[in-house]
Amino acid sequence: MSRLDSMLRRLTAQRDGLNWAAEQVNPVSGDVLDMGLGNGRTYDHLREIMSTRRIWVIDRILQCHPSCVPPEQDFLQGEARAMLEQLAASGHKIALAHYDFGFGVKEKDVAEAAALSPVIAQVMAPGGIIVSGQPLTGFEELSGPGGIPPGRYMFYRAS
Repeated sequence: MSRLDSMLRRLTAQRDGLNWAAEQVNPVSGDVLDMGLGNGRTYDHLREIMSTRRIWVIDRILQCHPSCVPPEQDFLQGEARAMLEQLAASGHKIALAHYDFGFGVKEKDVAEAAALSPVIAQVMAPGGIIVSGQPLTGFEELSGPGGIPPGRYMFYRAS
């Protein structure tokens, strides 16, 4: 499979997974969290499908498309652990989270996701859903929507 085809499959899975998760969290109280803003495509999509909820964003640097800059009060700039701890200390709870942190080195990305999992758990509302490009630990794994190949995206429920 070409890299272009692989990217298209990943983005389609991401979109379908976020849309599915947004439906699942309708009865769950809480905000939305986008971990890893990047160029802002996912954040922009979350603004459309979760428009009635506050959307927090965590990233090391703000370098997204100008149309996707989150409000200053919702952008937590810095290292993930510290920003998640700050969010947890503020008392905000997350109904839907999207995990997209990564260095581009699979082993390093998997290790970071496992290390951040306990801190992510602290910010999640009971019953909240996490859509993740990396395996997380300590959450109930869900099947997610049909049509997404196993391992392409992972879906979790917080207890």
